[in-house]
Amino acid sequence: MLFFYLLNMAKYLLFGVILFAFISCADDKPKATIKQNLLTELSKLESDVQQFRHQADSQAGKAQLLENFKVCRLQYKKTEWAVEYFLPETARGINGPALDEIEIEENKFFPPNGFQVIEELLTSEESDKKQMLQEIDVLLSNIRQSISHFTAITLSDDYVMDALRMEVYRVITLGITGFDSPILNYSIVEARRSLIGIPGLIVLLENAQIDQSLLKILTDSVQKASDYCVANDDFNSFNRAVFIKSYLNPISSTLAEIQEKSSIPNPKRTRPVSAAVQTLFETGAFDPNAFVLSEEYQLTPEKIALGQQLFSDRNLSKNNDRSCVSCHIPEKAFTDGLKSNKSLRGHSLPRNTPTLTYASLQNAQFWDMRQSDLERQSNDVIINKDEMHGSMDAILTSVKSNADYSSRFKKAFPKTASIESWQIQNAIASYVRSLNAFNSRFDDYMRNENSLLSNEEIRGMNLFMGKAKCATCHFAPLFNGTVPPHYAKTEHEVVGTPADANGKKLSSDLGRYAFNKMPQLLGAFKTPTLRNAALTAPYMHNGVYTSLEEVIDFYNKGGGIGLGLSVERQTLPSDKLDLADSEKKALAAFIGTLTDKGYR
Repeated sequence: MLFFYLLNMAKYLLFGVILFAFISCADDKPKATIKQNLLTELSKLESDVQQFRHQADSQAGKAQLLENFKVCRLQYKKTEWAVEYFLPETARGINGPALDEIEIEENKFFPPNGFQVIEELLTSEESDKKQMLQEIDVLLSNIRQSISHFTAITLSDDYVMDALRMEVYRVITLGITGFDSPILNYSIVEARRSLIGIPGLIVLLENAQIDQSLLKILTDSVQKASDYCVANDDFNSFNRAVFIKSYLNPISSTLAEIQEKSSIPNPKRTRPVSAAVQTLFETGAFDPNAFVLSEEYQLTPEKIALGQQLFSDRNLSKNNDRSCVSCHIPEKAFTDGLKSNKSLRGHSLPRNTPTLTYASLQNAQFWDMRQSDLERQSNDVIINKDEMHGSMDAILTSVKSNADYSSRFKKAFPKTASIESWQIQNAIASYVRSLNAFNSRFDDYMRNENSLLSNEEIRGMNLFMGKAKCATCHFAPLFNGTVPPHYAKTEHEVVGTPADANGKKLSSDLGRYAFNKMPQLLGAFKTPTLRNAALTAPYMHNGVYTSLEEVIDFYNKGGGIGLGLSVERQTLPSDKLDLADSEKKALAAFIGTLTDKGYR
């Protein structure tokens, strides 16, 4: 009897232990993961878009559709940090520009899809229900693809932290400029939504011990940024200079400090934006080595010095009468001040000489983007019969016979036994890659380095990144067409540049179409940097405009179409910007703040 009694007591005791453990576990629920959070938000996005589709199919009024469209894209902004970072191609199909995606290598193009295409349909005078439903179905497909992808992968702390930092950079460069919301101008509200979830995601990092004092600073900074957006949600009057400098840069810096103090490593990848900096505006934020062909092409002081000597060497041309510096004059920000330079035979070259400053921070060279790197660019110019008409074989022979050059090449390329032609190209390219000063008054201002911009210059910056929509093509802080925040692609634009200042005839230059017979590339040219632009007149690929004021007026009118020209597939919106004279003046004043110290 005692045995059975003890056995029953043991059973009850065991049951009690199990029950206590179960209750304890129920009270101490495991922390949600970032992956779970992301999948929940994506599922909510899918549900919102399905509801939006139902309303579109049931002939809901345009006003109601617009409001529900805003709800959907605001929900997407909660997930943008992950989709943009881990699935950039899918992200383009969800919220990319309403322009064809060009694949030059495959001679293919893909029509745009996603929120921005739907935005155009919603705001057009004639709504096509069938097309609308098709676009929403494609959007749903991309959202479901995202859900499937994130269900299958692991989101490690290092990549999550990197993605969140990139999202802050994205808000700075795209989110507040109208890039995502070109028609509705809903950018400020959407930018706020992109930011407000960041502290909560930091809390969910799985393997990091987060410093609570820094987390509080981050939470407070994000809340202040959110409050600022709520109080100043008008797109045209929003003060981007204040928002970036006083709100976004502190968020960016605090994220970097949290990463460092939590010992979260940087992902092992070479990329244009250095992971070592705290903000996008620091000295050394951009790494030219991210754009080189391979490790052996990377910058060194010895290569730069050698390249500078070759840059001024007339022996690189056929008749020893022209060097690189003949057309790219350092005192003129490496331009020549001419509408177009002269060929070796005395006639005008077809295109204006672009600046070489910041030329290394792009993925394509020449106005027509025909070469992908500076090595091929220098070779093209040297062997061009109209420009230098040199021979790489002859140059190689000359350099090998020169004792000074032989010594310099040995220092610059110590791993190779003899001088090779690629080294000549790489040395010149290395010198050009060194021409990224980032020391303009704008840079000093953004770094709080005792530099003030005038009220007119700040107004010009806000116009540039707002009403005038300049920053939707000339992306800060490079102010060229290399797309942030990953800077993996450099864009072209079809703006309808006229043949002369009268604006009565379209330029006959084929642009990229001359090398790639795709209709979207007819009249397409690379978007150049506006850094040092105050010194690089005349402007456009053909030097048609002699002042910044003329260029601003051209864009204010809506480009070539705005001038009344027939421009097929103009990528520049043809609507007038309606800039007042004082606003045009402010824009020119702001561009003047992008002039580097060496030229002021």
